[in-house]
Amino acid sequence: MTSLFSGRRRWLAAGALGAALVAVAPVALAQSDTQARSAATGDRTQDVRAAIQGGSARNVILFLGDGMGQSEITSARNYERGAAGRLAMDELPLTGDYTTYAVEKNNPAKPDYVTDSAASGTGWATGVKTYNGAISVDAYGNPVPTILELAQRGGLRTGDVTTAEVQDATPAVLGAHVVGRDCKGPDETTAKCAVNAKENGGAGSIAEQLVQTKPDVLLGGGAKYFNQQVKAGKFQGKTVLDQATAAGYQVARTAKELAAVKSGKPVLGLFAEGNMPTNWVGPIAKQGGTPPSRCTPNPALPATQPKLAEQTRKAIELLNKPRSDKGFFLQVEGASIDKQDHAADPCGQIGETIDFDQAVAAGMAFARGNPDTLVIVTGDHGHTSQIVGNGAVSPGQTATLVTNEGANMTLNYGTALPGSSQEHTGTQIRVAGYGPQAANVVGLTNQTDLFGTLKRALRLR
Repeated sequence: MTSLFSGRRRWLAAGALGAALVAVAPVALAQSDTQARSAATGDRTQDVRAAIQGGSARNVILFLGDGMGQSEITSARNYERGAAGRLAMDELPLTGDYTTYAVEKNNPAKPDYVTDSAASGTGWATGVKTYNGAISVDAYGNPVPTILELAQRGGLRTGDVTTAEVQDATPAVLGAHVVGRDCKGPDETTAKCAVNAKENGGAGSIAEQLVQTKPDVLLGGGAKYFNQQVKAGKFQGKTVLDQATAAGYQVARTAKELAAVKSGKPVLGLFAEGNMPTNWVGPIAKQGGTPPSRCTPNPALPATQPKLAEQTRKAIELLNKPRSDKGFFLQVEGASIDKQDHAADPCGQIGETIDFDQAVAAGMAFARGNPDTLVIVTGDHGHTSQIVGNGAVSPGQTATLVTNEGANMTLNYGTALPGSSQEHTGTQIRVAGYGPQAANVVGLTNQTDLFGTLKRALRLR
């Protein structure tokens, strides 16, 4: 029987196949991939038993697909690899689900069944349930320590990577504490989060606090917030970017500059003014549906923008010091799965899921060569898209795509009226693991339990 852990070669081959199928005419799945999968069917008892490891991990890589529920994973798999194919994230051997609910502000005993990325991020990053919009503060607005901050205190190197603004909810929860997720720069914080504003004695905006927390690697978009001026303290009148360079950050703006970065100083990658542009474009879902279409590369995507897999490999390179030293904690977010789900844009959503999956493959290639690495792949909340029957009559908005198998796949978006942003859903979400402590994701857990798994794996206090 071929092991589920048959190594880096198959992973790299799978990634190459996925890249070759992007935005091309429909083709049949490669025969070698089908054979590899069929060889892994049957009795998996020994493979699962071998996957269960206790003890501790030297490194942890957390992959977070924002808004990536089971439907988003399935539609990406169908489009790119085929109904019988597998994505890189499907290959993690231990899987379960976790619940994602938030709580009401000032009333932590009362659940809010549909979470946003801020409350859900606070849950897995701190182990504490909070209200929608909160960034690593509890239901009463009190700061709570994050897994990244604890890792720093434990002497580990840390990284925070995203395709969104680095001030967006998921990257923000690891290194900032504010009462509202929109307080990304000093200007917004003065207007919306006065208690956090520096001129009022607070710790400052998300951008300022990320610089102060100082992860070793901070990559994504959001350059416009670093151009705002600090309103009080040592850097009053200077920009947040001035504060970052004074803290020792070397700044990269392009894939080429990122590739040239050397270890030794912290790295700030700012690859877009706002969110990084998406990889694919195609028809937007509408009432009555769309003609069957293929996804195509986004013509507005800058050639200078690094792919998420490139960011992941570089982050690992910078964080992975000699074996005699301590390890690292790294979070990698595929952010615009969520954002394109909101926009009822199936090609945008699927393209971001595939981009995220290629980053997972990069992380798993490292983990297979470094078995003391825990890899977790999950989402933060459910979202709107559903795969429905071709020709289905829906009161929602639908779009039909032609997959790489040459079949039609129709996606439905029905959680908001046309012209409005589609809404999250309150469903439980897949969580998968590989490496030490990964067995703790099996079954049904709470999103806050992931914090305990990460903390226990890294032996943090």
